[in-house]
Amino acid sequence: MSTPDPGTAPAPLPGPGAPGRPRLLLSAFLMATPGHILEGLWRHPRAQQDRYDELSLWTDLARQLEDARFDAMFFADVVGLYGDHRGGWDTFVREGIQIPSLDPSVMLSALGAVTEHIGLAWTSSVIQEHPFTFARRAATLDHLTRGRVGWNIVTSALENAHRNYGLPGLTPHDERYAWAEEYVDVVYKLLEGSWDDDAEVKDRAAGVFSVPGRIHKVHHRGERYSVEGPHLVAPSPQRTPVLFQAGTSPVGMDFAARNAEAVFMFAGSPAGAAKVTTTVRRLAVEHGRRADDVKFFTGLSLVVGSTEAEARRLKADYDEHLSVEGLAAHMLGGMGVDLGDAPVDTRLKDLEVQGVRGVHQAIIDSVPGGDPTIEDMVRYRSEMMRLVGTPEQVADRLEQWQDAGVDGINIINHVLPDSYTEVVEGLLPELRRRGLAQEEYAPGTFREKLFGRQDGGRLDERHPAARFRGAFGGPEGSSA
Repeated sequence: MSTPDPGTAPAPLPGPGAPGRPRLLLSAFLMATPGHILEGLWRHPRAQQDRYDELSLWTDLARQLEDARFDAMFFADVVGLYGDHRGGWDTFVREGIQIPSLDPSVMLSALGAVTEHIGLAWTSSVIQEHPFTFARRAATLDHLTRGRVGWNIVTSALENAHRNYGLPGLTPHDERYAWAEEYVDVVYKLLEGSWDDDAEVKDRAAGVFSVPGRIHKVHHRGERYSVEGPHLVAPSPQRTPVLFQAGTSPVGMDFAARNAEAVFMFAGSPAGAAKVTTTVRRLAVEHGRRADDVKFFTGLSLVVGSTEAEARRLKADYDEHLSVEGLAAHMLGGMGVDLGDAPVDTRLKDLEVQGVRGVHQAIIDSVPGGDPTIEDMVRYRSEMMRLVGTPEQVADRLEQWQDAGVDGINIINHVLPDSYTEVVEGLLPELRRRGLAQEEYAPGTFREKLFGRQDGGRLDERHPAARFRGAFGGPEGSSA
């Protein structure tokens, strides 16, 4: 695909199966918990999600995905319970819906130790860790993985999460994004501006490890944070991790257009995805970036069979273990809505939402007529982001998503690790036949691999973080 001119949407892509398409970026969408997205499937006889707390489950999967030349492992995370369901939180505990769960950032160094190329992205909310501590953690992981980490920036839409960090309740939606803007500015200042590239010299003869005057305090003073600096970690290969973001509300899309290098979204259809990709790319240009500075990953689950009949059989087998109650609890809990005694034919428009507004609106938009019920919502969760068929049929559908401006697929699993084995053995040969999946990794960092660059892997000069490079070299910020 040719690079779009600034201010334009991506050029139309060739039709299904046509030569000349760009490859699809492939990511495994994961969470160290029994019940991530497709609730109830940890009960399946082939599922190993119950081993979420065994490191070998994740290291074995990392090796498998790297052998298959996946681009990334993308770890979701939460720092609180979802909202009440049927008057309490028993459903979440009983069904293992993101409780228990592990901290993914602790896992990444272990996964980096058993792999060489695959990107390792994790979710960290602005509410859960001070930006100084987070910047140190991010830089450490980028060093230990030799430049292979990504950060999914979230603001946390769960009321319990905010209370876990001393807040009275859920911070209002737009205020959370104002908070995130200051948070990322602090992180950018520390990662991009505190150390000059040539600060660390390791000169044994002169006895100089780092040069005074080339490391700077940042002296941030803002509404929420006061950070003097300097950053304590020398520049890592990428300095700043690859930046992901998942908000699809108007404020979230504007935040993504300014800050994100990759947007992860749930969309009910290629048409729904096209609304997001077109809007964010237009906003990115308005913020001084290029339309192709942002990659888009959509979340999809895939059921691939050698025949249509086999694919339908696999789907029916998975569906037998799905928990409809768990799906409803997860989706409505994420929007801060307690279903209570509401019947399943209650219209979603009639439910008051303060949580993830973008997801709420996406669900409404996904159903013809735009007036879905709770039952429609559950169907959306289990069906509308799932592709079922032969390798050829699934590949054709993926090309339709690509035509909507989607660059990659964040593959939701039914069961671990077999969902990815099915993709690797069943789908990848067809994708490679079409030129839609890479045969080998390109050299370089995660950022270089994603964008096809060979420039050292730092954020480009159009990104807002670039303004902090060289910004703290005056007397007040100098170590001299």
